[in-house]
Amino acid sequence: MARTSAPIQVNSEEQAQLQTMVRSQKMERRYSQRAQVVLLSHGGKILDAIVEETGLSRASVNKWRQRFRAKGIAGLKDAPRPGNSATITPAQKARVIQKACEKPAEGYTTWSQTRIAQAVGISQSAVSLILQRADLKPHKTEYWCGKSPDPEFESKMLNIVGLYMNPPENAVVLCVDEKTQIQALDRTQPVLPLRSGNPKRMTATYKRIGTVALMAALAVHTGKITAKPVEANNALTFLAFLKMLDRLYRNCHLHIIVDNLAIHKAKEVQQWLARKRKITLHFTPTYSSWLNQVEIFFNILTKDVLKNGVWTSKRQLVDQLIEYIRTYNRKRAAPFIWTYTGQPLAI
Repeated sequence: MARTSAPIQVNSEEQAQLQTMVRSQKMERRYSQRAQVVLLSHGGKILDAIVEETGLSRASVNKWRQRFRAKGIAGLKDAPRPGNSATITPAQKARVIQKACEKPAEGYTTWSQTRIAQAVGISQSAVSLILQRADLKPHKTEYWCGKSPDPEFESKMLNIVGLYMNPPENAVVLCVDEKTQIQALDRTQPVLPLRSGNPKRMTATYKRIGTVALMAALAVHTGKITAKPVEANNALTFLAFLKMLDRLYRNCHLHIIVDNLAIHKAKEVQQWLARKRKITLHFTPTYSSWLNQVEIFFNILTKDVLKNGVWTSKRQLVDQLIEYIRTYNRKRAAPFIWTYTGQPLAI
């Protein structure tokens, strides 16, 4: 006669967690099996059926049922193993911190926790704990804007900020730049959609369809974007974009902020501008393209459209860029508001 036992009582919250554990492809198999044991028991399955379906022994099935009855989902975790923990000396802690803060030898650029552990003679988990308590992250690098070497930095910066804060009458301030090498990438297998317990997934392998460049102008005091996808980023395409802006803004003076890219100073551009008294180009200081507000829009575009995008043709990518910009102008376009209230960085 088949052995039976009282069904396990599982509330709705616990049931949802257990189902997520069973479906998860990242969780270790032993935890998924334990969750499956509880769900099958809750569903009224007999012991022999649970053993057959999970592949666990009778003793293991009984163990995890009893542990869940006693402690809930927390009872499905491994119990602490007996034994004394290793003692880490102050000298070893100091060596870990020293290693993390110095440049590694033998051709390495950064330290890993494993190599620090090998150099000091302790476990990787101990190194991780020491670094965590010291708030040190040798694997991580952050970037910041250094001092510009431009001798006219202050005057150029004040000129651009002045245009942002107090533009001349009957003038439009435009921030112009190019986002180049936008890649149209297709995946070698279909994208797997988001579902409970799993994020959207796509293959690491991809096919390069081609690249597109996007020229964009941000109207500083309205937030509106004027953009044009182009095949190549050169002086002729930049000049064509300036002519388009000239036609778009007919009855006002244009103050156009650009960086120091060579195409912005090309001979053809300078000759055309010499005949256009209504257009003035303002160049950001060297290494200071962050002063150009259109860079903020490009960052938004990257997060909203380009990150993890999949396209089967360049035309599809271009169409999506145009559609997004139309949507942005219709629903989101607004002047960027300066919110930083701290002290400026020393330069």
